Amino acid sequence: MYLIPPVPYIDSALDLATIALVSALLILSLLSFFLIFHLRLKCRTSHQLLHFNSLWTVRLLLVLFISLWAVNELLRIPFFRRPYPYPFLPSLSLSQQADLCRLYVVLSLGLYEPGFLVTLLFLVNVSVNKNRKYNVWGVIIVFSFCLPILFLQLFFTFSPWMDLPIPAFLRRSFADVRDGYGNDAVLCVLPLVNTLAFGAFAIVYALCFLLSCWRVVSLVINKGLRVRIYALAAAVLFSLLVELLFLGISVLFSPADTLYGGAVLVVFLSVLCCAVMGEGILVIWPISEAISAGDDFCRWNSIPEVPKKQEAVEG
Repeated sequence: MYLIPPVPYIDSALDLATIALVSALLILSLLSFFLIFHLRLKCRTSHQLLHFNSLWTVRLLLVLFISLWAVNELLRIPFFRRPYPYPFLPSLSLSQQADLCRLYVVLSLGLYEPGFLVTLLFLVNVSVNKNRKYNVWGVIIVFSFCLPILFLQLFFTFSPWMDLPIPAFLRRSFADVRDGYGNDAVLCVLPLVNTLAFGAFAIVYALCFLLSCWRVVSLVINKGLRVRIYALAAAVLFSLLVELLFLGISVLFSPADTLYGGAVLVVFLSVLCCAVMGEGILVIWPISEAISAGDDFCRWNSIPEVPKKQEAVEG
């Protein structure tokens, strides 16, 4: 007699919405990757585009951080930690799922989100700099600024002090619950202490980003570019404000409550909005304009000169 396993299901509409939005963001990131490498290849035949392609590694790092953040968001969805998506791999125990939740917290609040935020700040700062040779140094600078918050998240998540008798909401990165079939499951939770560490980083970052945008706007004459900087600054600052607000609100509810899932979804949407605006304004838009300008320049140069009429000398 063969036992038919239960049909896999997504736990809730909130998880389904998260999966759909992650898929859309990954498609947008694929478009960004394509444009970055397309411009990189065109620079080999058009030297006029070299100036626009000077920050290609930093833009690539931005899209990479955003893509990894999106994939990391799938770790907190219990469906992707069940055996259904991977029928040929061994099932994860509850302790292994708890370790994945700890890893999710560190990567999300300590590396991927701070990484693309710092990369955004770097791209804004060098956008008005005529000397743009930051291909290697730009990557090193971004990672060096991400190290402090990453070490803090590692310390708060994996250090022995987390075993001390302190309130659970301060230190827990997972919660044991029952799924729809009555089986034990693990939900990923963002600990309050990790949230406070990220909040301190976000406040300092917001001040630096605001000052950088103000400096760029004061130097830029182009009205369209000013509008883009205003839109980017509004999106980043508003997203950080909403994210921190709902990270704090999520502590008030149990991880199994629908309200907690709603608060986590709002946090996800705020970061998603920031990521989409960053890719659109600092990657897709300028590269598309550079490629279009390069094509126009090549067409202008390819127009042959009209030869002067030769006067007849016969007679």
